[in-house]
Amino acid sequence: MNYLKKYPLSILIIGVILFLSFFNPPETPLNKVTNIDKVLHFLMYFGFCSVLWFEYFRSHEESNAARLIPWGVIAPILFSGLIEIGQQLLTPTRAADWWDFLFNTLGCLAAALFSQTITRRILRRWKQEE
Repeated sequence: MNYLKKYPLSILIIGVILFLSFFNPPETPLNKVTNIDKVLHFLMYFGFCSVLWFEYFRSHEESNAARLIPWGVIAPILFSGLIEIGQQLLTPTRAADWWDFLFNTLGCLAAALFSQTITRRILRRWKQEE
């Protein structure tokens, strides 16, 4: 229950990612744009991990690298890999795409860098102003 209070948006985003990963998307004009799905994978995981880090920094006074690295970087990357495997094994219309996994990973790593430099500073300023 404590995780629901500390990480509500992250949990919601996990649900959205699971839904988007396993439903059969309709054809759209964007399907004709080369590698648009890679951009979307990067942005989806960048957003997910950025929110995860924001919620961590918001709910903890001191950051703990022993928790941040496994839960803020490694776990989301493993999650994305399991989704790719799940798409291959559990759906007839989706397949594992290791390029998707690469762009998910890049999104997670970019979010970690962004969060360490930008998000942490913004939250410190907000807390000082209160």
